[in-house]
Amino acid sequence: MAEEQEQKQPTENAGPNAPETNPTQNPDWADMIEVKDTAEPGDMGTEDNKILNQEEIDSLLGYSAEDDEYHSMKTGVQAILNSAMVSYERLPMLEIVFDRLVRMMATSLRNFTQDNVEVSLDSIESMRFGEYIDSLTLPTLLSVFKAEEWDNYALMSLDSSLVYSTVDVLLGGRRGTAAMRLEGRPYTTIELNIVKDMIQLILSDLSTAFDPITSVNFVYDRLETNPRFAAISRLSNAVIVARLRIDMEDRGGKIDLMIPYATLEPVRELLLQMFMGERFGRDAIWENHLMEQLWETDIEIKAVLKEKMIKLGEIAKWQVGSFLDLDMQSSDDVSLICGDVPLIKGSMGRKKDHIVIKVKEKAERNG
Repeated sequence: MAEEQEQKQPTENAGPNAPETNPTQNPDWADMIEVKDTAEPGDMGTEDNKILNQEEIDSLLGYSAEDDEYHSMKTGVQAILNSAMVSYERLPMLEIVFDRLVRMMATSLRNFTQDNVEVSLDSIESMRFGEYIDSLTLPTLLSVFKAEEWDNYALMSLDSSLVYSTVDVLLGGRRGTAAMRLEGRPYTTIELNIVKDMIQLILSDLSTAFDPITSVNFVYDRLETNPRFAAISRLSNAVIVARLRIDMEDRGGKIDLMIPYATLEPVRELLLQMFMGERFGRDAIWENHLMEQLWETDIEIKAVLKEKMIKLGEIAKWQVGSFLDLDMQSSDDVSLICGDVPLIKGSMGRKKDHIVIKVKEKAERNG
């Protein structure tokens, strides 16, 4: 009993005005306990902190579940990464070349297929070679071709729809019906030979399209079905891709012409022109003045009697009065040179009190 009285005494001595110590009876204490229990580490209790869901994270990173198209707009972090990529320069003359190619291809393919063929240019884009390879939809035929004058390669891709449509047209398929697509099997020899003929026809038109700018011959090299075997450039190198669409009534497909910037480097200055035949940094008045001054320039010409190999030890023995045997006759030719450039050959003689040289022929220049 004594122990029970001692335990009750502190409560009785507190009096009726003492504050409540039971947190469950005080709403303020209850709210504080609830906030403390639900707070996350690092959460300061503000409403600004928010946990992102998966859709918001994808949007921040620039990815979207609905974004299946390769050429869709990039946002978020992906846009920042893309901004650090190489800034590709625009080549105005190349647009004119592909416009000419579209017109010529339409005529050539009509004659080739004996059908109504329409060719259109969808776009001209700059990207990295690795991006282009990743964007290809398999199965696709890849044709590697070479620009002989530029000593470099380019790539042409034909989708399966165009391949089967062309084969169907040339082998007597009915007009107005879509070509049958047989996925999952390799192309036959007949199909590859037909496509090869069409590719060579397109390359011939492409060579002709470049004629107003420069003369180049595009030559077919090989056909590939695996993009790994058509790697003509490093994955990080810049390329230009021209996307063409070919329609044959209810049939057709797409062709991509992929040309690396390195292949176009020999004619880069010509492709940068805004107008056909434009000349950069040239002044006709200054050119004429420079030409006039060049004709008035004084140059030093030397007459070479004989060139002979002599050991250094013999040269060290030369003294005043030593004789040098040139092993030549008085009738031997003498060469006139300017610097290291041979000009003419002639015979040496005398006219009054002067030694003269009679010109016989122009000297041969190495290189």
